[in-house]
Amino acid sequence: MNIIFIGFMGVGKGTIAREFSKRSGLMTIDTDDLIESLENRKIKDIFEKDGEDYFRNLETSIALWLEKSVDNTIISTGGGFLKQPNLHEIGTVIYLKSSFEAIVNKIFSHPNAKKKIKKRPLLQNLNEAKKLYEQRIQEYKKVADYTLNVKHRDLEAVVDELDYLLKGLI
Repeated sequence: MNIIFIGFMGVGKGTIAREFSKRSGLMTIDTDDLIESLENRKIKDIFEKDGEDYFRNLETSIALWLEKSVDNTIISTGGGFLKQPNLHEIGTVIYLKSSFEAIVNKIFSHPNAKKKIKKRPLLQNLNEAKKLYEQRIQEYKKVADYTLNVKHRDLEAVVDELDYLLKGLI
């Protein structure tokens, strides 16, 4: 049984996955990290050189590999990974929900903000990013098995709720 975190870029999927991994003892995988390793280059560079369609095809390859090869793992995904048709064959899907404003404020107020912004090509234009957010929130809700509101919440409280929510699944 895998646990898959979906949600908009910057919502905290990787951070929550790593913290929940400590508590649950499950391994964690980040799909964007897998893609960067596979391609031996950063997501930003993939988008710039080969475009979004190429990147989405890489996500599909990763999704197929995860379905066949990974079990008992927490998977944090890129913001668009929710479009993978085999998502539910990979595992239980948890939508980490927050407002666009809270996500942007969290990213821009982070001590390492420049690096965090630079690595998210789709966040370069905030107006376009907001449109993408508005489009995706309905999609996240549709594919999620569970929704967890993380807006303005302490990491420990989020992990406590995850622990409670997933009792019996892991």
